[in-house]
Amino acid sequence: MRPQVGLHEAWSDAHAEWGPGLHEDGFGITPYDDVETDDGFRTWAGRLIARRGAYWWIVQDGRVLGGIALRSPGDEGVQQLGHVGYGIRPSARGRGVATWALGQVLSHASRIGIDPVVIVCREDNAGTIAMMEHYSATLVSTERRGSVRVRRYAVSRSHKRPG
Repeated sequence: MRPQVGLHEAWSDAHAEWGPGLHEDGFGITPYDDVETDDGFRTWAGRLIARRGAYWWIVQDGRVLGGIALRSPGDEGVQQLGHVGYGIRPSARGRGVATWALGQVLSHASRIGIDPVVIVCREDNAGTIAMMEHYSATLVSTERRGSVRVRRYAVSRSHKRPG
């Protein structure tokens, strides 16, 4: 679903589970965002809502399980970060939540003409690498960014759809 100001408490519960820092990929949090106060959260969520089709929250039974973002081809972040960023709260991992959400985003990307969809992840991110294999992604490159190695994948419109 699109970000919802009314889910502040549920979102805050997910945010607390991650612990301090900016590591919830897919939520679009910057170091300048105040997500702790009601006014700050409202401002941040409003900014996400204004970016039509870019951010979605993964919600089940009123509980925020994670977030996923689709960057448009003109977004300057695509080159470094890829088209897709996502994060699943620790207690919801390993249940296929990210795979399902990525499938939804890949379908949306196909409808709006993004092909291929580029996804970048750390080389030690076994979960995302397995998900890329699930969607028949092509490994385009590996590169070093400081002390970290990252993989760049491309998922074409003809990607394998889950059966």
